[in-house]
Amino acid sequence: MRRITSPATLRTLLLRCISSSAADQSYHLPCSQLSLSKTHFFTSPLPPYDPFSFSQYSTSFRPFSSQPAARDQEETTALSISSELVKELDAESLSIPQSLDLSFSHINLTPSLILSTLNLSPDAGRTVLGFFKWVKSKESFNLDDEVVSYFVDYFGRRKDFKAAQDVLSDGIGLTGRKTLESMVERLVRAGRTTQTVAFFENMEKDYGLVRDLDSLKLVVSRLCEHGFASYAEKMVKSLASEFFPDEYICDMLIRGWCIDGKLDEAQRLAGEMYRGGFEIGTSAYNAILDCVCKLCRKKDPFRLQSEAENVLLEMEEKGVPRDVETFNVLITNLCKIRKTEDALNLFYRVGEWGCNPDETTFLTLIRSLYQAARVGEGDEMIDRMKSAGFGVALDKKAYYEFLKILCGIERMDHAMSVFAKMKEDGCKPGLKSYDVLMGKLVAHNRVDKANALYKEAESNGLAVEPKAYMVHPRYAKKKPTTGKKEKKRETLPEKMARKRTKLKKIRLSFVKKPRKMARRAF
Repeated sequence: MRRITSPATLRTLLLRCISSSAADQSYHLPCSQLSLSKTHFFTSPLPPYDPFSFSQYSTSFRPFSSQPAARDQEETTALSISSELVKELDAESLSIPQSLDLSFSHINLTPSLILSTLNLSPDAGRTVLGFFKWVKSKESFNLDDEVVSYFVDYFGRRKDFKAAQDVLSDGIGLTGRKTLESMVERLVRAGRTTQTVAFFENMEKDYGLVRDLDSLKLVVSRLCEHGFASYAEKMVKSLASEFFPDEYICDMLIRGWCIDGKLDEAQRLAGEMYRGGFEIGTSAYNAILDCVCKLCRKKDPFRLQSEAENVLLEMEEKGVPRDVETFNVLITNLCKIRKTEDALNLFYRVGEWGCNPDETTFLTLIRSLYQAARVGEGDEMIDRMKSAGFGVALDKKAYYEFLKILCGIERMDHAMSVFAKMKEDGCKPGLKSYDVLMGKLVAHNRVDKANALYKEAESNGLAVEPKAYMVHPRYAKKKPTTGKKEKKRETLPEKMARKRTKLKKIRLSFVKKPRKMARRAF
């Protein structure tokens, strides 16, 4: 006889089974899986803590951390939306907003979820416009300037500025500083300088973006940073009656000409500004100094110190003080022409001008000392950097550069000691660090050490793959030769003695013997 169960009872039993299985899975999860879980860049915010909530005192089983579970759930949702965007549309299929509303109407949108979806959909193309319309139509989500900038940045990466302008048109009243930065940055990086200037002219009436001195500074700085100083200067001069330039804009224009390598134009503009009553700041002179050093490195490295001294004398005449960036420019360029000793002497004299070295100064000198095979002094500079309070700058990237230099100069023992120091400082090595060390160790025929590093990288959760490294012939073990004995190489005195003997034999073979005179009989 069958027992009939009501739907409500079945639903309750099903929910109990699901909750108990989820609790068992979360309780019995191995610690190794927790420690090796994937790391994501975008995390959703945790819910606010409520001390009077019953869930805080519940005795049911919970995962060790709810944050990784939330990240995994967000990544799964982003992948699902991305697959919907990338999917090919037929004539009979629904539009993107309708299909997304049909499949994902239950999810709670967050800025991190939207950014993850865009990053996972590089080939979606203009279907992202439908995604933007769907996001805008969600009443539960507050569309703001930051989220609009994500969509502008996405289309800017694809150089689809027509679609980016459509996003700006639909987002009138929501856009602000971040959207302006994304649009200008993408236009300049794509080389659309004329379009950038035209966008600034019409952005207030077309897209509702504020057109003021701060936005002009933003456009000028982006143009100058990418070497388009001529367009920036024309733009500033044409708008001088509306937005009078200040010292920041003047310094940026000089820096832009220096980035472009036009030293004459930079000096011409500096002279015009000085005659016009503007004071040229330290940042502008640092850009001129860097440009002079680069041109000397390219044409005549022996003139670098004398030409740099002329710029420093001009700074003293104009009353412009030196800062740590001035010394960083000099030390960096001296190290690039392998004048490490002069760079060290300048480093010890930094305090005479009331400046203190920063992390850039220390890292540049450490790399140069290692490159010059002065490994002991390089280690001392690392200790000095830590004692100066810049140990935070010794990150994974900095240590990787040190290891790469030491492996390049064939100092493997010291590279391994720096690698051990890296781990002692709490800096977790990355895949590149292991790869460069394993490759060089195998080249030096130290396969056991390379295998130990491989196992260590695997235990740290890095996705290392077995590779075929070649052993250098100089370090390969020679097979013992049995049978014919190889001829021993002659020394220089033996070779010279053999040549003298041979030349003497040749000379004697050409001596004419005297003929015997026949006696005449009388």
